[in-house]
Amino acid sequence: MQLNKFTDIGLRVLMYLSQPRVDQQVTIDEIATTFDLPRNHLIKVITRLNKLGWIRATRGRNGGLELNQASLQLRIGDILRELENTAELINCEKPLCQFHGHCLLKGALQTGLESFYAHMNQHRLIDIVNNNTREKIISMHKARAA
Repeated sequence: MQLNKFTDIGLRVLMYLSQPRVDQQVTIDEIATTFDLPRNHLIKVITRLNKLGWIRATRGRNGGLELNQASLQLRIGDILRELENTAELINCEKPLCQFHGHCLLKGALQTGLESFYAHMNQHRLIDIVNNNTREKIISMHKARAA
């Protein structure tokens, strides 16, 4: 299983915003440049994260992005489930599979997917941005400010 690009970008944004900056707001352009991401796709991700209440996006000259501090407690499995927006790994009906109704593959995959999300829920956002990751994010912020 591979996460879709939307989820990948969403996780990077949440991680990058996990270390608050006092000097200035993080901007969409900064994130796009830092992670070499297409700005238009990034805007879609930012819009979704903002609607979920995980980040705050402020428009205008002094605007920018910041993480809602409660989001540090988000469980990674819940983040993945929300951003992936995948209820099932395969669709046996479109196109109609010849095994439809006579196969246990879909159920096995669904069980595996639920186990994956449950395992990932053992980790919170704050857990994955500790230690080395935190230091890397801080150094990335400093490099952008310089």
